[in-house]
Amino acid sequence: MQQRKVTNHRSFDVPGPVGRLDKYLAKNYPEFTRTFIQKLIESGNVIVNGRAARVALQLKLQDHIEVTIPPPEPAVVLPEDIPFGLVYEDKDVVVINKPAGLTVHPAPGHARHTLVNALIKRFPDLEGFGGSMRPGIVHRLDKDTSGLMVIARNEIARQSLINQFKSRSVKKCYLVLVKGKLEPSKGAIDAPIGRDPSDRKRMAVVSKGRTARTDYRVLKYLDGYTLVEANIQTGRTHQIRVHFKAIGYPVVGDAVYGVKSNLINRQFLHACHLEFKLPSSNILRTFTCELPDDLKQVLITLGGK
Repeated sequence: MQQRKVTNHRSFDVPGPVGRLDKYLAKNYPEFTRTFIQKLIESGNVIVNGRAARVALQLKLQDHIEVTIPPPEPAVVLPEDIPFGLVYEDKDVVVINKPAGLTVHPAPGHARHTLVNALIKRFPDLEGFGGSMRPGIVHRLDKDTSGLMVIARNEIARQSLINQFKSRSVKKCYLVLVKGKLEPSKGAIDAPIGRDPSDRKRMAVVSKGRTARTDYRVLKYLDGYTLVEANIQTGRTHQIRVHFKAIGYPVVGDAVYGVKSNLINRQFLHACHLEFKLPSSNILRTFTCELPDDLKQVLITLGGK
């Protein structure tokens, strides 16, 4: 393998047909686990012949591979004083209203200024919980999606919440503004989601993707737009954004899957309703939060309320 050594970036040509990309890289880079290699590929950090690659890509003679190794995650998560809304707390869980623009947890290239940094500042008992860089995190919202999240405060609560999410007993409802007049006014989008084969950093409806279902009902038709209530039965990455794009009604303000808008500089997507059983008491609780001011202003501008 003719390798050019560059800090955090490696580039080389394949000397012969060698089979699957992930197996080839794992063999030639013994310092990395195969799982790490697969995540590296899925995150778009492996380019073959100028295009983002698939894990199972079959390599050929003289294929040109570029591998970018992101910087390692920091050893600890530092507390930071970042504002967020507190909706509920007890000894087991915290329910918060995440503001738009805040990434949920540290990741390569984004070690600080996340919700987790804010959480351990406000709830020091979370620091080091489970030895994880994502203490208490059992589900996520996209960076530019606002709204409700539940955080576990101990391992028993974490397992309880994980089991509830796996059994799909947690109810999650979102308010979404899409471009166009969505018809029919009530329905379901049942389409599998996986990595976009043409861009590994994006998701798409693909035949071999994971099962994904979004139920929706129209709340209001506006001038060229539709305000929708969406209930997700599964929690796939970017599910609502991908599903509505797939049926021809992209989310307003979504620069990746939807349509950029002069009305707002982020996607109109807000987690407004969350229902689950409290881990200790098994009591079913429902939490709601209203639209933030920036999304309210969009509706006012369009003549809604």
